[in-house]
Amino acid sequence: MDSLLSIGELAKKTDVNPSAIRYYESIGIMPTPKKVSGQRRYTTEGIDRLKFIKTAQLAGFSIKELGVLLEGFDNQVPPSERWRQMASTKCSELEGQKKHIDAMLDVLKNGLKCECLTWSECFTKVNSDGTCC
Repeated sequence: MDSLLSIGELAKKTDVNPSAIRYYESIGIMPTPKKVSGQRRYTTEGIDRLKFIKTAQLAGFSIKELGVLLEGFDNQVPPSERWRQMASTKCSELEGQKKHIDAMLDVLKNGLKCECLTWSECFTKVNSDGTCC
């Protein structure tokens, strides 16, 4: 059997505040833990779940989207059509964000090598390979 963790131990292992963990429980995206002597005790599966939630939030998923995303993984039922539609939409959004991030990274990396005095000067000197100067 998995060893049980206190909320403090779980918080330390996942870098998630205990208050956030309690909130996630209250809205149903974290399962209600067992109680031992009145205190919450989590299985190590909670670590993976919280890491997933944190990663998804950093990628722009809302709490509502997280609920749909997590709901689709019941070991008795395949992901619902609603889950598939949301996942497909979110994949497109993330690909769009990735393109913007990649473009900005290119600008910043080129800027580190550039000797132009202004951004507008740099943009007018961009070479065919996307670099400046």
